Amino acid sequence: MVDFHKAVRALYDNVHYVNDNKAYDINDNEINVDMNLINVWKDPNKYKYQRQLAYKSIEEQLDMQYWDRVNGTDTWKQHIDAVKTAHPKPTE
Repeated sequence: MVDFHKAVRALYDNVHYVNDNKAYDINDNEINVDMNLINVWKDPNKYKYQRQLAYKSIEEQLDMQYWDRVNGTDTWKQHIDAVKTAHPKPTE
């Protein structure tokens, strides 16, 4: 589902505020928003939020790195690779 507020602010540079799925300019004039554009808009930063939720805590990652060093394993790298693969950065 598209975040209406983010999409409107990304697509319309004259938006001053958004209220009840309507956008307004600095003079409080309603901006005509094309819902087709809004509905197909992709958040270029969505992968960042998804990765933040998927990564283990810093404490857990540091523990993984310690034990990887002790045991000669690559658990931490596998974890990071899995998250990055599951939530790839979009290509331009």
